[in-house]
Amino acid sequence: MTDGKYWNLIAAVHSATTPPSLFDLTDKVIVITGATGTLTGSAARYFAAQGARVVYLARNPEKLEAALADCRDEFPDAQCMGVVADVLDRPALEKARDAVLQKWGRIDGLLNGAGGNMAGATISPDKSFKDLDFDSLQQVVDLNFHGTVLPSLVFADALVEGGGSVVNFSSVSAPLAVTRVVGYSAAKSAVENFTRWLAVDMARKTEGKVRVNAVLPGFYIGEQNRHLLTNPDGSLTERGQLVVNNTPFGRFGQADELHGALHYLLADASKFVTGTILPVDGGFVAFSGV
Repeated sequence: MTDGKYWNLIAAVHSATTPPSLFDLTDKVIVITGATGTLTGSAARYFAAQGARVVYLARNPEKLEAALADCRDEFPDAQCMGVVADVLDRPALEKARDAVLQKWGRIDGLLNGAGGNMAGATISPDKSFKDLDFDSLQQVVDLNFHGTVLPSLVFADALVEGGGSVVNFSSVSAPLAVTRVVGYSAAKSAVENFTRWLAVDMARKTEGKVRVNAVLPGFYIGEQNRHLLTNPDGSLTERGQLVVNNTPFGRFGQADELHGALHYLLADASKFVTGTILPVDGGFVAFSGV
């Protein structure tokens, strides 16, 4: 046997006897809502680099096309598609689901990343609870909570059919009373409760085929909160300094530092994990402040 044939045989035997990696995401179909955001956009590009089939779902067509273009420029071989849909629009979500199934035949993961806050649903230091804009609070709860429930409802059957993972986004403001963000905190607290509830229901009804978890990001700089945490010159605002002081790592998180947790929860490595809220916060939730 020539050397070339020998090594080809060894490689074939190794391939046949080596189990697939628990962290392999190759060709897994992952739908990401709010995929044009800072954290979700970074995650979408990461999953594309891992060989997953990534579905960018967002409501703004221009931002969606720009995000897809960025991904394809960085990873020319990326398998990605974009669908325009509002997470509060059930017919649009159903149309998006059908488009994904038509293209790739299945859905393996749903990352519920759509969310955000509004000024009217916050209480600034110079105001009190009586100044709360209730309409704004309703919109924030709708986007963050109902915008997690409705995609989960629409994509559930597809996930059950082949088995899969739902990953939601909580926040440090869910378990803690983070000042100012009353609407966002309430919505994310509801997301945590819903994550546990759906995890139990899915586990029982699907014999463990579908698991439901959430990540709990700490403070990361994005376009929405940049002006609250940093000054134009890059220095920290008073609130930004308070956040850093109460984060044992002594800094804000970087978007790519969330990738590992998301990868774990969407991969087979977490196939016996459900109902879990996984903090990725530099120790913020663990710290008492003293």
